Amino acid sequence: MLKIGVLALQGAVQEHIKSLQAPDVETVIVKRTDQLEALDGLVFPGGESTTMRRLVNKYGFYEPLRAFAAAGKPIFGTCAGLILMADRIAQEPQGHLQLMDMNVQRNAFGRQRESFETTLVVKDVAEDIEAVFIRAPLISSTGDDVEVLSSFNGEIVAARQNHLLACSFHPELTDDTRFHQYFVQMVRESKETAPEHTAVT
Repeated sequence: MLKIGVLALQGAVQEHIKSLQAPDVETVIVKRTDQLEALDGLVFPGGESTTMRRLVNKYGFYEPLRAFAAAGKPIFGTCAGLILMADRIAQEPQGHLQLMDMNVQRNAFGRQRESFETTLVVKDVAEDIEAVFIRAPLISSTGDDVEVLSSFNGEIVAARQNHLLACSFHPELTDDTRFHQYFVQMVRESKETAPEHTAVT
């Protein structure tokens, strides 16, 4: 069984839990740092990125989350979760967790009233992924080892860097689970290739 957690500091946690369902997946609502050790993958949900960073600091998640990523365990960030992962944020001195080599711009598609839904081509996933954009950021540029998975009107809205996956939109707010299942497959492959841990006796 795979154990995939959803960071439950803010955002649409239950919607992500539902989208991750698979016969070999056990989902975990993550509220404590000690839960991270047992996980094979982790989702950062949407919400408000500045508030999320404050809560990450308040509950001692900053270093454990960076260590989780450094260990090669897959992470999937959506909307504010993407901002949390970015190395650089426009008009700010530095990124939050600084996990992915990309520049992001907050609220790039407008405020709440400019929210919209569309269908996207997402490389290696599908040509008709349903996407909900709510105060969405965009990826303005990426490093050489970041693969662009999807664009909308010429702007990057989904990308992958090895075991790290991020998108500007909210796939969890639709009934289309294919993007989440793509992440589940990333977790499967990561676990299959990870070195066996020596049991503690």
